[in-house]
Amino acid sequence: MSDEDYCELCDLPKSTCIHGRPPPPPAPPARVAPVKRTTRKSTTTAPARAVVRRWTPVDVFRPEIVAVLQEAGGELDADDLFLALETRMEERLTDADREKTPEGELRWRFAARRARQALVADGEMSRGRPGVWALTDGD
Repeated sequence: MSDEDYCELCDLPKSTCIHGRPPPPPAPPARVAPVKRTTRKSTTTAPARAVVRRWTPVDVFRPEIVAVLQEAGGELDADDLFLALETRMEERLTDADREKTPEGELRWRFAARRARQALVADGEMSRGRPGVWALTDGD
């Protein structure tokens, strides 16, 4: 071996000297497998679930009001109608229907009045006189 084969810094052969060796090539970057991301389909509506109602819906009262008025000849005093309607729907009314609203009215009577308003809007009942519920002449 010649003098050129020895390191000037440590006097070791360049084949074993750390100064004479070229730096090792950098390790290739570890390839990370791409993560497959599943996109979730966003839902715009809540899933359907059973609704437990505390009060009888207004739509239940509509056919019953019409039936009571038809049995009475098409016209009935409001107090008499409420009495007949309560008797007719006694089994369907819940305990919550028999509670009072903040205004002091029974909830089922409030729902019946709202059903009457809907029937008047649909043309099945006439506004008539105060305190009197009447079907239109078409029925």
